[in-house]
Amino acid sequence: MLFEELDLNDDLLDALYDMHFKTCTPVQERAIPLVLEGRDLLASAQTGTGKTAAYLLPILEKLSRGEHRTDKVNALILVPTRELAMQVDQLLEGFAYYSNVSWIAVSGGNDGVAFAQQQRAFAKGSDIVVATPGRLLALLRYCEADLSGVDCLVLDEADRMLDIGFYDDIIEIISHLPKQRQTLMFSATFPRDVEKLARNVLTNPAEVKIAVSKPADGITQGVYLLQETQKLPLIKTLFAEQTCGKTLIFAASKEKVRDLYRQLRQLHLPVAQMHSDLEQTERTQVMLDYKNNKVKILVATDVVSRGIDIDDIELVINFDVPKQAEDYVHRIGRTARAGAKGIGLTFVTPKDRQRFDKIEQFIEKQIERRPLPDEIAKLAPAVADVPADKKPRKKFYGKKRGNTKRHDKRKPKKNIQ
Repeated sequence: MLFEELDLNDDLLDALYDMHFKTCTPVQERAIPLVLEGRDLLASAQTGTGKTAAYLLPILEKLSRGEHRTDKVNALILVPTRELAMQVDQLLEGFAYYSNVSWIAVSGGNDGVAFAQQQRAFAKGSDIVVATPGRLLALLRYCEADLSGVDCLVLDEADRMLDIGFYDDIIEIISHLPKQRQTLMFSATFPRDVEKLARNVLTNPAEVKIAVSKPADGITQGVYLLQETQKLPLIKTLFAEQTCGKTLIFAASKEKVRDLYRQLRQLHLPVAQMHSDLEQTERTQVMLDYKNNKVKILVATDVVSRGIDIDDIELVINFDVPKQAEDYVHRIGRTARAGAKGIGLTFVTPKDRQRFDKIEQFIEKQIERRPLPDEIAKLAPAVADVPADKKPRKKFYGKKRGNTKRHDKRKPKKNIQ
């Protein structure tokens, strides 16, 4: 479907033409008409499917019709990270270029001047606010920001927000919103907490489900079966020759990111780290240096598994197996973009085997096993390539839970009567 076939005004269509947006993606084609109808929406769509435009365009169209208050916030978009808030802000600059619409991106890590600017935006009214939950809560608690005019709430990357721990924050923010509103929820995965949130905040929602695509054909996937103690030595060996291309390494925690960053720095590699504890100016500079090849290796948490717009990443390493199978696709999907080739490697320890098995089931493919270098293999016992459900169960000799029946194994007394 062409954008011209949708019920969008000429200003939006002109902006889309300038941005070379001609044909709708599946999520845009199905979601935009539903949003324009005023329906609540529950959408399953991964990064890269055009979901941001799927909610921004109908919001801008509805605002252009003039049925809103100019002194209030009319649309609130909640996103998990500052980077995603900045990307939504940049897309708004393009989509709203010819429209008389105001907006502001609200995220943490800025200076006092930015905080004051955000406070003024709430006081005077801003058509659209794009915000991370933490900074928005600060404005609500300390500056009494007014959200009483919000007509549309968007929860973007809902699974990532809840994974970070924003469930209670989101519920508190929603308590400041009118009960009569339109709510749009976009999530790549649907664990229990996302389903719970959907039940609590959506009213008779329409559903749009876009199947999560499998890894691109241009990605050469590989896995190392190893012990936890072999991970760091293997990383050092892989980068010992210092001939690596642009690389992205995912670790499970900020602590692991810091440790791995220090280890690679000792090898005098052009490496940087990215996690939520960095100030906004630091994070912006890191991403700029990475994009401009001043930094070749970026060690990060899942804060950059979605929404990172860099096309020349050659290698992605999962230092830790991701929690969800869909997250594996998001992570290694950072390479082999725009038809290029790339490599995705995953380190799998025995305790991660069940998660890894689910990944192979999800992508419907067995990932190539790579042999450990000899010097790494000697450091720990070999890990058998046995799926978690095929491993023999340990025998249990203790009391069965819930069995209160006593078993007296003493010999019975003889009847002497």
